[in-house]
Amino acid sequence: MTLPRVGLIGLGIMGMAYAANLRRAGAEVLGFDPVPSARAALDSLGGRGCATAAEVAQGADVILMALPSVKALEAVVAEMKPHLRAGMVIAEMGTLPLDAKEAARAACAEVGVALLDCPVSGTGAQAATGDLVVFASGEAADVAVLHPVFAVLARDIRHVGPFGAGMKLKLVANLLVTIHNLAAAEALLLAEKSGLDLGMVYDAIRSGAGNSRMFEVRGPLMIEGRYEPATMKMDVYQKDLALIMDHARDVACPVPLMAASLPFYSAALAQGRHKEDTAALFAVLQQMAPGREDQA
Repeated sequence: MTLPRVGLIGLGIMGMAYAANLRRAGAEVLGFDPVPSARAALDSLGGRGCATAAEVAQGADVILMALPSVKALEAVVAEMKPHLRAGMVIAEMGTLPLDAKEAARAACAEVGVALLDCPVSGTGAQAATGDLVVFASGEAADVAVLHPVFAVLARDIRHVGPFGAGMKLKLVANLLVTIHNLAAAEALLLAEKSGLDLGMVYDAIRSGAGNSRMFEVRGPLMIEGRYEPATMKMDVYQKDLALIMDHARDVACPVPLMAASLPFYSAALAQGRHKEDTAALFAVLQQMAPGREDQA
């Protein structure tokens, strides 16, 4: 199947992973990021780094957005809007407040463009290997337009319902990620303090009932103490934590384990781990744990 010309807005960890996979699949890719080195990185993949988001809107058949903030989303949509063509389909794939996505959807609809809410479940490392799940929400016909593109980026593509269902599902998924990440760190620290070989522990737990995807993905990073380059930066993830708690509050849902996890993510920032992978929760717990000399 011939892929459409794909525009990427946002060339961070996720956006560059999308670009690399699309180029390997033979797609023509053009993209924008305000960071010049990110545009140069796209050029090195055989894509085309664009100086503006408007240039992407003019040249792409479909557009994927992987943006870090509401401010970035608002600015990009305003810039692209005069250059979009009626009938185009855009996927907003970030983890952002639903009301901001709704506003972007309304702005695009004014020029006959469909904007979908399509967050993904998976880390940057998983994105690099196409091991993601797309939670696509919006009109089924519009999701179908992007299905061939999503199939290059993900192992599973799910149309989860009307616009906004994707973000709600993403918050549910991230609640589990948040808790499971801390649980993996806690379990590995218990193993370490018990004098067990962590490589053996990792292999044994993966084959048993205590396994989780976060244990599989972040366990090796914890064991090796390898937190950079990050697949999800600790400071960036603070936004996700706030979104989960805000949504739970809005729907009056108790989330006691989620709430109990938050101080440990805050402690990572207090230890200066802003740019480290969230797997660094293991290092946070290690720093809290007394050494053997302290136990004597």
